[in-house]
Amino acid sequence: MLTLGGLSLTLVLLEVATAFSLMTLLGRWFKLKPKLTSLLAVGSAVCGVSAIIATKGAIDADDEDSSYAIAAILAIAAISLFTFPLIGHWLHLGDRAFGLWAGLAVDNTAEATVAGALYSEAAAKIAALAKTTRNAMIGFVLLGYALYWASRGQAQAIGNKAAFLWQKFPKFVLGFLLISILATAAVFNQQQLGSLANLSRWAFLLTFAGVGLRTNIRELKAQGLGPFAVGAAGELSIALVTLAMVLVAAKAFNL
Repeated sequence: MLTLGGLSLTLVLLEVATAFSLMTLLGRWFKLKPKLTSLLAVGSAVCGVSAIIATKGAIDADDEDSSYAIAAILAIAAISLFTFPLIGHWLHLGDRAFGLWAGLAVDNTAEATVAGALYSEAAAKIAALAKTTRNAMIGFVLLGYALYWASRGQAQAIGNKAAFLWQKFPKFVLGFLLISILATAAVFNQQQLGSLANLSRWAFLLTFAGVGLRTNIRELKAQGLGPFAVGAAGELSIALVTLAMVLVAAKAFNL
């Protein structure tokens, strides 16, 4: 974590800025509703479905808008789950480089982790680290959007900003850091680490099944092609940009 932490954080900040810019631009080109564009931008930049659900309440978006955004993000994430490992092997990416790319470019934590696991166990760990770093940005991103829409009279005003950040911050990030610190401090013995690793593999199986259970093709078809087109074009662009960043980082830092 210390080795990739600074690099991961830098790339995450670049990814978030790129995703917001691309999705906002594409949403305007396709003439999507502004709040729907905001939901797609947050979903692609930070942490997929969980970010969309949290943002919906923060900016008072319609149920229809959030449903469109979730369907588009889930469909594209499901495609990424299978295409990323193929592309990684084709490019002969190392485990750390691929894990970093998956953590940066795949939206949902479940899909990012499973994509890494399909590549290798080492890639899964790096993907989880990079994705967790992205997830940690959610509170600040939501606060920014909430303040923006509140200033336009289209969302509730934010009173206590610190309380808002704590409410929206993904608490599992703290658990991730705590377990990592305990493992680094050798609190667990080898047998316990093996049991935890085995538990994580079973969790990956449940996660993989959940990807299929959450993807409703009929619902996506009924909602129209606009959000999907914006999501697909944006995700493809983000994947290419983040891949370029990872390739440069891999060469510079010998990943």
